[in-house]
Amino acid sequence: MKISNSSQITLDKVAVYLSAICAIQCLILPISVLFMPSFSLLPVSEELFHTLLLFLVIPISAFAMAMGCKKHKNYNIIFYGALGLAILLVSAIYGHDLFGESGEIASTLVGASVLSFGHIKNQKLCKECCH
Repeated sequence: MKISNSSQITLDKVAVYLSAICAIQCLILPISVLFMPSFSLLPVSEELFHTLLLFLVIPISAFAMAMGCKKHKNYNIIFYGALGLAILLVSAIYGHDLFGESGEIASTLVGASVLSFGHIKNQKLCKECCH
């Protein structure tokens, strides 16, 4: 399957936005519950939200990274994608038990940042090699 350079860059952007949504949600939800306790009654829990988001992030990130590496031939980028996804997975599945609530938020932010960095670097390499 041949994917255009603009589609590749769009996939990387979507992955970065999803990582940003996850990071924002991690920061805002606990603060919003303090100011508006009724948010804690919403049917979508933090764990469910992270799980649903991961179901989007994992395939989009893997596909965008693979397609980008196929174009620019710099396979070091996969390290950032794999590391970011691994941190996000550990944070979502075991984060609260391993690190506590603050540690879970911090590890999620680190994972989202590493993954976003990888996608931004992937975008730049695709633009350089294909333009």
